Amino acid sequence: MKITITHKEAMKFEAKTPKSSFIIDCPVISPIDYFLSGIITCSATDIILMPKNQDKTVTDLVVDGEVLRNDAHPCKFNTLHLTYNFNSDADDTTAGRWVMASLETYCSTINTIRNSTAISYSITHNGKLIKDNEKLISGGGSNIDMGEIESCPS
Repeated sequence: MKITITHKEAMKFEAKTPKSSFIIDCPVISPIDYFLSGIITCSATDIILMPKNQDKTVTDLVVDGEVLRNDAHPCKFNTLHLTYNFNSDADDTTAGRWVMASLETYCSTINTIRNSTAISYSITHNGKLIKDNEKLISGGGSNIDMGEIESCPS
């Protein structure tokens, strides 16, 4: 993977990837906003794509991420709490497994920061809270096999 950042003017930068390019306009949207958005989007794509392998459908997906950061520089993430809220035609156990598979195996951005950030999550499925403030054990993640899934390519 290679990304090139080019300064354009003032605090605007262009990010070029092998597939696309976009403008990063600081401080309108800061690099840390993009970073957290990427982490959340990585997991959200898993929650949409994994059910397809099981002929299931997810709708109304909203994933909120809340981070607490160090006050002093480098202001790194100390904690990340993800709140998943979605509907599907699966049972609660299966819906919970999708989230766990994303967090433990498929989402490379979450697994990149999990050694340095305490990560927790909550899940509301079909209007029912099924997991509340569950903690991920830090470390390298694990292999929860939900089959091959399409994903946002790295």
